[in-house]
Amino acid sequence: MLDQTTLSKLIYDLTGAKIIGQTQLSGGGIATVKRLDLENGPSVVVKSGGTESLEIEAAMLRHFSTHSPIPCPTVLHADAHCLVMDFIANDGQMSTTVQHDLAEKLAKQHAVTAPQYGLPFDTLIGGLPQPNDQSQSWVTFFGEVRLRHMAMAALHEGRLTTDMVKRIEKLITKLDDLIPDTPKASLLHGDLWGGNILCQIGKIAGLIDPALYYGDREIELAFGTLFGDLTAEFFGRYTEISQIEPGFFEERRDLYNLYPLLVHVRLFGSPYTGSVEHILARFGV
Repeated sequence: MLDQTTLSKLIYDLTGAKIIGQTQLSGGGIATVKRLDLENGPSVVVKSGGTESLEIEAAMLRHFSTHSPIPCPTVLHADAHCLVMDFIANDGQMSTTVQHDLAEKLAKQHAVTAPQYGLPFDTLIGGLPQPNDQSQSWVTFFGEVRLRHMAMAALHEGRLTTDMVKRIEKLITKLDDLIPDTPKASLLHGDLWGGNILCQIGKIAGLIDPALYYGDREIELAFGTLFGDLTAEFFGRYTEISQIEPGFFEERRDLYNLYPLLVHVRLFGSPYTGSVEHILARFGV
């Protein structure tokens, strides 16, 4: 973690302004997050203490900022000890107009595609390593790089039982019959829940803390419903722009949410294993 003298010098070198105030922010995970108010200038956000994860976050933000129509924090500085970004104000009011604005912008983002699923570099989700080994098959990528990777990591950490992992492996063998193999590889934020959606005065102000990769847009839409953050107003506007194939709400939404639930099992343990069990039982494994 940077001492105050070093931090003050870094910020002055980057912005030409002195720090006049500091506010601790939530959501840092493995890093400490602060908003720094500057003399005669806009505020910045500093994350420190996250080691190499900060450089990975910076790489994700840079990719996102050059490919997505949705704003994200601009990276001002990044190394293994410190990430400095501009500050995006957030009033936290997820109104109907915000849901509509997010739907329009996210539909445009999902129209940004790549020739393969994954990403040329590995990323993070909730501070956990997220491999992105590229594949021409979505079934292979979702089954192996997402479900099997996260399930095996949870097993090794004692968060899942061997029996549960065997059931997940059985589900993986059935994916050919449950999800498409070659949907468009859309640009995904990857961690789309309310805490990462910033809004201001009835509009989307930006997205933070990405878990970036290219994949089936439905996994992003599913994740957005896991905690009720994407509402009927969102989906009404989104489907006016980009139709969702039949079966998403009835079946594939639960299947795709198995991945973020496994992430939550690793992060928070037993409160989420029941939800994993429910999905596995629903798909007959």
